[in-house]
Amino acid sequence: MLILNAKVTHADSIFAQLVLPYELRENSRLRTALTTGEEVAIFTQRGTVLRNNDLLSSDDGRVVQIISADEPTYRITCSTPLDLLRCAFHLGNRHTMTQVGDGFLRICQDSVLKEMLEGLGAVVIEESAQFEPESGAYSTGGHHHHNDGHDHGHSHAHGPLAPIPTRQKIHRATDTKTP
Repeated sequence: MLILNAKVTHADSIFAQLVLPYELRENSRLRTALTTGEEVAIFTQRGTVLRNNDLLSSDDGRVVQIISADEPTYRITCSTPLDLLRCAFHLGNRHTMTQVGDGFLRICQDSVLKEMLEGLGAVVIEESAQFEPESGAYSTGGHHHHNDGHDHGHSHAHGPLAPIPTRQKIHRATDTKTP
């Protein structure tokens, strides 16, 4: 099994891609499968959130690109910036993870929130999209890189993001929970 434990910002070649929804990109310990079907384990520092196009490497130098899966979301737009700001305020007041885009907000689908937003005058459209919510203001899991094509010209290979336990159970996304 391939073990990914170091985050890098540049790679000469990509070994494979790993497509994950946001919920799994928040896990610091994860056992899953690459798009090729090969099993992979991820060990990252607690609090790390993997973002679209992040790169993780293994001890043998293979690099895997993280791809945000499309998932059921709502795209929220309003007729005025003030109305959109009001929607963002009410979502934040409910501690709702929210992606902030240019002229829109995106949240995971929730019928109660949809009704509230429509009551505030928002247009709420169901879509299947990559979900990249804002990291919290007090987050310690690194900083968010917007995909704007900017490369600051150097690679980060800081070694393992977290110690690799020798006997830790790795949970799969498909594991069923036991009581």
